[in-house]
Amino acid sequence: QVQLVESGGGSVQAGGSLRLSCVASGTFYSINMMGWYRQAPGKQRELVARITRGGTTNYADSVKGRFTVSIASAKNTVSLQMNSLKPADTAVYYCNAEVFIGRFFSAWGQGTQVTVSS
Repeated sequence: QVQLVESGGGSVQAGGSLRLSCVASGTFYSINMMGWYRQAPGKQRELVARITRGGTTNYADSVKGRFTVSIASAKNTVSLQMNSLKPADTAVYYCNAEVFIGRFFSAWGQGTQVTVSS
């Protein structure tokens, strides 16, 4: 069992900032990668940002230069600092972790709402 618990969502005006955090717990040998995806109403879930255990990052083009993903491996925690938020960033944000449990397994959080008003 792997559990991901997200925190930090909310409502903000355009240009504002929010910070999301996600903690992984449960039974696993290691975490290979953690990241964030988002899903807006009527749209498919898309990658926002992810980071490997070694610190390699990958961002969606739409958030480059505004969002920063970081990982605290010792704490099984991934964070997403979101600056210069736009109404287009409004979505449910999901934490994802690729963990090793004898095989690689992809775990998901329950999602946290981010709403950006103009």
